[in-house]
Amino acid sequence: MKNLILLSFFLSLSINIYSQDTFSIIAVDSITGEVGAAGATCVDGIAQWGGIQLLNKIIPGKGGVNAQAWICLNPHINLDNAITQMESELSPQEIIDWLILNDACNSQNFNPEYRQYGVVDFDDNGHPRTAAFTGSNADNFKGHRTGADYSIQGNILLGAEVLDGMENGFNNTNGSLAQKLMGAMQGANMPGADQRCLARGTSSTSAFLRIFKPSDDLNDPYLELSILEMPFGEEPIDSLQSLFSTWENTTSTESILGENKIRINLFPNPVNNSLQISLKIDAQLDLSLYIFNATSEIMMEKNISIYKNWNDQINIKNFPNGLYYLKVESKNGESKTIKFIKN
Repeated sequence: MKNLILLSFFLSLSINIYSQDTFSIIAVDSITGEVGAAGATCVDGIAQWGGIQLLNKIIPGKGGVNAQAWICLNPHINLDNAITQMESELSPQEIIDWLILNDACNSQNFNPEYRQYGVVDFDDNGHPRTAAFTGSNADNFKGHRTGADYSIQGNILLGAEVLDGMENGFNNTNGSLAQKLMGAMQGANMPGADQRCLARGTSSTSAFLRIFKPSDDLNDPYLELSILEMPFGEEPIDSLQSLFSTWENTTSTESILGENKIRINLFPNPVNNSLQISLKIDAQLDLSLYIFNATSEIMMEKNISIYKNWNDQINIKNFPNGLYYLKVESKNGESKTIKFIKN
């Protein structure tokens, strides 16, 4: 999000945090039922709030909302209300109409003209629907683009070329929804896309991409990539692309532990600092995780109790470069081992 002046001051005095965001996209895939979003911003300190994905909420198999420009956080009340209306079966345009009439954020005196929304969903027949809104008081350059299955919106932009680039990137990329969203982000990969980053020579400082399949849990998306904050002059969309390319070649395996089928994913591989481990199983199970080096020395040991889904990020920054093994073991001694590389 785009933090306004004296964000930390507001945080210390109020539960409402006023912030802004720059460019984002929300989209659906009518064939797979996936719902996804991506976006980027040029705000120092956004990592402390969990990253730019705070602008987005998704109901798997149903739809999602991006809410940005001058917003309230803690909670992001207008975004929460939008999702509640989506759960109540309002269409995207009806959701936006409701938000305009029922603005609940005291940023700029509950004036919806400071807000920006993108909403997509599936109707009862599985057909995509989209709608967008850009308030007249959102910061220039501002605007939005909608298509049959996407909504793109941005404020504090270099110009219309950012929105056009995202739209062209999405529509001209063949492949999965994830690939099309990454194409949209690359369409905005230009210095000053968020005009506050023009002096840095980058589009933004932070970026994200997430995808939910219809069967995903609300807290466990199929794909979630986040670049929290990049050093001065380093492009977050390039880093997001690197994570995405690695994810496309992610190491994964499916195995039987006792009577249970478990899916184990490692990402990224090779890895530099943080190894993401994802386990999925249709049961409740106690497991032990081990990381060994090439000489069988145990570098990490962790005992977990999993019910259906478990995710964690393991900091391996201080591990020497080389070949490692993740071993997942059940109480009865059955196990599965996956190798990965630290570089």
